[in-house]
Amino acid sequence: WWHVMRDLNDYLARVSFMLRQGEPVNDVALYAPYHDAWASFTLGRVSLSQAVGARLSGPLIPRLLEAGYNFDLVDDRVITELARVEKGRLAVARHGYSIVLLPNVERIPAATLRRLREFVRAGGILVATGRLPASAPGLVNREAETREIAALVRELFQGPEPRAHFIADEGVELGRALARLKRPDVVFSPASDVLGFVHRSTPSAEIYFLANTGNRAVSVKADFRVAGRRPEWWDPFTGEVTVATSEARTASGTVVALDLEPYGSRLLVFPSSPTPGAKAALQRPTPILLPIDLSSDWEVSFEQTGRRVRMETLRSWTEDPATRHYSGRATYRKSFRLAEEFLMKDVRLKLDLGQAKPLQPGRARAYRTWLEPPVREAAEVFVNGKRAGSLWRPPYEMDISGLLRPGENRLEIIVSNLMINRMAGEPLPDYTALKARYGERFQPQDLENLQPLPSGLLGPVRLVPY
Repeated sequence: WWHVMRDLNDYLARVSFMLRQGEPVNDVALYAPYHDAWASFTLGRVSLSQAVGARLSGPLIPRLLEAGYNFDLVDDRVITELARVEKGRLAVARHGYSIVLLPNVERIPAATLRRLREFVRAGGILVATGRLPASAPGLVNREAETREIAALVRELFQGPEPRAHFIADEGVELGRALARLKRPDVVFSPASDVLGFVHRSTPSAEIYFLANTGNRAVSVKADFRVAGRRPEWWDPFTGEVTVATSEARTASGTVVALDLEPYGSRLLVFPSSPTPGAKAALQRPTPILLPIDLSSDWEVSFEQTGRRVRMETLRSWTEDPATRHYSGRATYRKSFRLAEEFLMKDVRLKLDLGQAKPLQPGRARAYRTWLEPPVREAAEVFVNGKRAGSLWRPPYEMDISGLLRPGENRLEIIVSNLMINRMAGEPLPDYTALKARYGERFQPQDLENLQPLPSGLLGPVRLVPY
């Protein structure tokens, strides 16, 4: 991966820079049920993070995100000491929450619930799911506080016209109920459980980072809670800014078509004034030229060993006993001729290295993508001696129009794989002498029965007019 790290780091730097701008826009303050978690401790089971996580592991958070709301966790100190109650908001520093959510909470201090009553009286939205609070935590003054909590719950949630809201079934009712109370920040249509977003707000722009966490492409309409501004795509991979086409505009929002490849991401920005130099969204004519197949007759040289082979058809390095355990880089070279009609003014050409295939998700010991890519693992592309860029994530394609010429063209693709192939072909390390001197300080992990992984350029490779 090291030879494509410049491009990968550029992507990370651009996204990191944008997500440091302004302030987060999270509508919901999700109350962390610490007191219920502490009450559940038993002998040998005293992890607060695990106990809180178990209480929030149901459908609540997925339904909350799918409904178009982001959240922060808050506790009693945030609510009673750090927050200010403003018009319809629970303000912490420069950020404010319009919704406070109590997730199946049984125990809560009376002081916290009193502050939430103040928040509701100021126009804030208080929602309890699953059950209503019923008791005070701890032992000190517990009976008196529990009576006060009962009175506060009756005032807020019960009676003919309750000012707070109770949702019995968070898995079914939460999204619809919240949408009636406050317009979501983003609504995806059709709804998707693999799409997520981060919203940052600055005085000059509304910034949305959008991500597909699934292994299949997604095409939706995204309705953003931003009105009166022209949206722009800020490409985190290239740095280019392109005007986004709005599908619809209303008094309260803007609808944009969103197409995301597997595990893909985008930056959509709503600047207060158009960005100078932003490219117009081009509506290209339907191409009449057919793709050119480049999948055959490649000369491949393996950098670490000097081995050269000719591949009539693309295949994994592991299919050849001589390169089955090879780890490193290999260069694919090929020449092809291009007719002049492929370089006409209205024709663009992209190099397509193949489609990634989704895999059935299963269990994994570490984070991984459930995708079979056509390049294992990263590729760097040169056209007629000039670097075109790198391909290390879907879609495995790039525009190379400006580097092509009529007649003979030279294509070079440098591909690197993972170290596991080399490790699979070597004996396990012998730690006998090390342990004899220092003792057994560690346990080697995941080193037995290693198998080489598919490697190289798998294709099919095409030059596609668009």
